[in-house]
Amino acid sequence: LFLFPQCDNAKGLKAFYDAIKYGPNHLMVFGGVCATVTSIIAESLKGWNLVQLSFAATTPELADKKKYPYFFRTVPSDNAVNPAILKLLKYYHWKRVGTLTQDLPRFSEVRNDLTGVLYGEDIEISDTESFSDDPCTSVKKLKGNDVRIILGQFDEEMAVKVFCCAYDEEMYGSKYLWIIPGWYENLWWESWINSSQCLSKNLLAAMEGYIGVDFEPLSSKTSKTISGRTPQQYEKEYNAKRGDGQSSKFHGYAYDGIWVIAKTLQRAMKYLNATTKHQKIEDFNYTNHKLGKIFLDAMNETNFFGVTGQVVFRNGERMGTIKFTQFQERKEVKVGEYNAVADTLEINNTVIRFQGLEPPKDKTIIQEELRKISLPLYSILSALTILGMIMASAFLFFNIKNRNQKLIKMSSPYMNNLIILGGMLSYASIFLFGLDGSFVSEKTFETLCTVRTWILTVGYTTAFGAMFAKTWRVHAIFKNVKMKKKIIKDQKLLVIVGGMLLIDLCILICWQVVDPLRRTVEKYNMEPDPAGRDISIRPILEHCENTHMTIWLGIVYAYKGLLMLFGCFLAWETRNVSIPALNDSKYIGMSVYNVGIMCIIGAAVSFLTRDQPNVQFCIVALVIIFCSTITLCLVFVPKLITLRTNPDAATQNRRFQFTQNQKKEDSKTSTSVTSVNQASTSRLEGLQSENHRLRMKITELDKDLEEVTMQLQDTPEKTTYIKQNHYQDLNDILSIRNFTDSKDGEKAILKNHLDQNPPAQWGSSDPSRTSKDPIEDINSPEHIQRRLSLQLPILHHAYLPSIGGVDASCASPCVSPSASPRHRHVPPSFRVMVSGL
Repeated sequence: LFLFPQCDNAKGLKAFYDAIKYGPNHLMVFGGVCATVTSIIAESLKGWNLVQLSFAATTPELADKKKYPYFFRTVPSDNAVNPAILKLLKYYHWKRVGTLTQDLPRFSEVRNDLTGVLYGEDIEISDTESFSDDPCTSVKKLKGNDVRIILGQFDEEMAVKVFCCAYDEEMYGSKYLWIIPGWYENLWWESWINSSQCLSKNLLAAMEGYIGVDFEPLSSKTSKTISGRTPQQYEKEYNAKRGDGQSSKFHGYAYDGIWVIAKTLQRAMKYLNATTKHQKIEDFNYTNHKLGKIFLDAMNETNFFGVTGQVVFRNGERMGTIKFTQFQERKEVKVGEYNAVADTLEINNTVIRFQGLEPPKDKTIIQEELRKISLPLYSILSALTILGMIMASAFLFFNIKNRNQKLIKMSSPYMNNLIILGGMLSYASIFLFGLDGSFVSEKTFETLCTVRTWILTVGYTTAFGAMFAKTWRVHAIFKNVKMKKKIIKDQKLLVIVGGMLLIDLCILICWQVVDPLRRTVEKYNMEPDPAGRDISIRPILEHCENTHMTIWLGIVYAYKGLLMLFGCFLAWETRNVSIPALNDSKYIGMSVYNVGIMCIIGAAVSFLTRDQPNVQFCIVALVIIFCSTITLCLVFVPKLITLRTNPDAATQNRRFQFTQNQKKEDSKTSTSVTSVNQASTSRLEGLQSENHRLRMKITELDKDLEEVTMQLQDTPEKTTYIKQNHYQDLNDILSIRNFTDSKDGEKAILKNHLDQNPPAQWGSSDPSRTSKDPIEDINSPEHIQRRLSLQLPILHHAYLPSIGGVDASCASPCVSPSASPRHRHVPPSFRVMVSGL
């Protein structure tokens, strides 16, 4: 038995050599506590054929049988805890761990051996960290790599620093588990707490629940050992003999070591007696390799139950019992043990406890959760959409039923049908926007990405394209002053709408062929489980995107924006059309304004809430519902109200009605008209005022014609003839066509009539016309009466409004079978064209 004081290598070697040189022949070497001295002695034993048995050297380095072939130990090495740790990891199904090791060979060797043990066992070492003095950086890296099960190898002083860093990084509690060496002294932290910068309560909070792993000093079994005592009886006797002396946790292994040597010598003696009678163990010397080999083999065959458990060697290493202790409320409690011989693990589940409801997970369990649209929200918005489609269907029924009404007919019923169709397509897209991965498969969702884009785009263009097309027709008729007559049929408007849709189709087809929409999944930051479980929720969200999404959206938005600007231009140009059935400029402007504002707001809010599908769907759906509903209501509700209240008012010229109601007052106060003309500063107001004045003059002339007719009926015998100049003046007046076309032309005609040719007096005579020439018979009262009876209705008919004007020719009524030849030679100046009233 060699004791190497102060773990001094030199003194240890000197004591060993002195014993070899000056002492008797030694059969074996028993001892070696300090790892450094023991390793030096063990490496040199082969030269003296000596077998060494240590009861306290746990360094893993001594497990190298190539370097230390004659070394044995009754105490398990530090590496013996690794199979126990592997068994514990498998017991709790931990497959992902991290290591934190102090930079010392003793701990590095254990870590390296652990890596080999875990290799191939489907357990991942996700991070390996080491430190010399400050472990905080390594602890922070472990947390950054989401290591939840930490296998530590460090001494007591570093352990205090490690747990202080763990407290600062919040790496303790129900989500983390530390597994560290269990050979620390009792209340070990109290000796080193002053060297750290954390409070005692914080240190204890971080230490709570850690598991220590170390060899079992004495077996917990109650069976009798090779000595005839139970481990409990041995411990009682040991404590009694020890008295107040310091206890060592290796005393049981030293006791079993003596029995190992005794049993080894006994087997060697039996072997020698069985094989040869000429050799005894007393004949052993340092050069007797045969006896040395017999001792070595006999020790390898050791197998008995001692106070430390079953004593068995495997390649010189003790296959002992490993205990697991847990730090609970400032003390260590045994919670299980591992039997290396039987390779079994026993965990006392009634004693072990974790700070959570269950053992911690080996990593942050990420449960991907699809953020889906709420079914109640989808149902509510779908109900609103259905109500909108019912309203659109009601407008369609109203439009078809009253398509022959003058009010509906003048508002282009076919275009109205297209507006309704576009609105219903927009409504239908809401159902598709609400279908996500919770309702349909991934492949179906990808198809819906394209379908809903097409439906919404086509619906928008159909509705507003039809609205702008019929407004363009009104603009083309009332703003083209050079045309006498312009007829634009619905077929041409359908072609215009079709052209707009063709542009849409070209954009959409190119989009689909070049860069189609795909289903993409966006992952967001992890969130804690609302139920409090030890898992993290990673929200995922489905999107419809492609590589160049911004470019394609820019093209679509640019085209739709130009379409809206074109509609605004038409609405502005036709704002002064005085026929309500044709003038939708106000409603178009309101629709464009509302749709534009809502689309801008909706697009911005939808982009900002792309991570909240319920909010995004709600915004998109409400924008579509609002835009479609407000557009349909602005187009059809005024027509519905007008048709129920005053259907004729909408088809009449508002300015013409004003003239009829105020013609008496205007004829008496013509100076007011002159003052209005003088006050007008713009060309448009001047034209309107001049147009009004000319209509007043025509009204006065109409009144004069009626008076002439009455006079002719009352006193035909007093009037022999009428000057030809009067009839020429009348023809000039009736020849006025489209008096809103040119201001200069209007002034010229009226000036010729009012200034140059003042009216002649009825009943005056002209000597040159007193003869009864047949040519003069045309001026007879009978002919005048007949002519006026035909001309006056034509003049009244000229005031009726119509699209493109009315071609009111008197040719048909003048040419009748009973008319005289002279009556058919009516000058062409009796044709009247009125447009733009």
